Amino acid sequence: MQFATVRCADGRPTAAVSWGAGWHRLPAPDLSAYLRTCLDRPVDELAGEELDGAELVLPLPTPAKVVCCGLNYGDHIREVGRPVPAHPTLFAKYADTLTGPSDVVSLPRGVDVDWEAELAVVVGRDLRGAGKDEAAAGIWGYTVANDVSVRDWQNRTLQWFQGKAWDRTTPVGPVVVSADEIDPCAGVEVLTRVDGVERQRGNTETLVFDVADLVAYTSTFTRLRPGDLVLTGTPGGVGMGMTPPLFLRDGQLLETEIPGIGVLRNPIALTTT
Repeated sequence: MQFATVRCADGRPTAAVSWGAGWHRLPAPDLSAYLRTCLDRPVDELAGEELDGAELVLPLPTPAKVVCCGLNYGDHIREVGRPVPAHPTLFAKYADTLTGPSDVVSLPRGVDVDWEAELAVVVGRDLRGAGKDEAAAGIWGYTVANDVSVRDWQNRTLQWFQGKAWDRTTPVGPVVVSADEIDPCAGVEVLTRVDGVERQRGNTETLVFDVADLVAYTSTFTRLRPGDLVLTGTPGGVGMGMTPPLFLRDGQLLETEIPGIGVLRNPIALTTT
């Protein structure tokens, strides 16, 4: 089953579910609010009228937590010259970092902007100190993300935060697919294209730490709640790992795809302001 936040013909957003041939309204202004308030009721009881002219926007605009894992695919670990980690390499983003599936990603001219396609986990239960089985049961769905990274800022210090948390630079969407339709352990492809040229093609079956491990590990030190996001890492093929390094240019189109979920299509704008 697919869920989304859509902008209606009147300009107002609403949570929605794909039902039959179209999108149907759910009783919340977006999926973040829906996950906080409506998960105890069956979807078929909540689905309202079909929405005409619905436009897919950022599905989860207000997660309380966005937790990201770096160095989680073997080929990416090798291309950046790091050892395989014994524990997940985690960092956090703010909700302000997120942007929609077709929004422009705007950054200052002169910075080194790189792509990082990722499968993102959407939490659906309150989890604290969860074991792997409980964590797996607490995954509500999956979506697509791109952890667009400002590499020169990221590499200023040993801490990555300043290169990872620029406002409105992490596209997410276009929909959230329920967990029963996606099996990352069985293998889900994760792809990036820049102006139609494929730059990344990885598979989640090669994750160092699988999705349930990441959710369980994270819940050990911080409570996860419905609507929180866990980004699971990027495969090899990032621009920083190329010889010479290759970064995004003004006017390029960044596409991020996970078959079975969808495609993000985000124009890149590098401006003087």
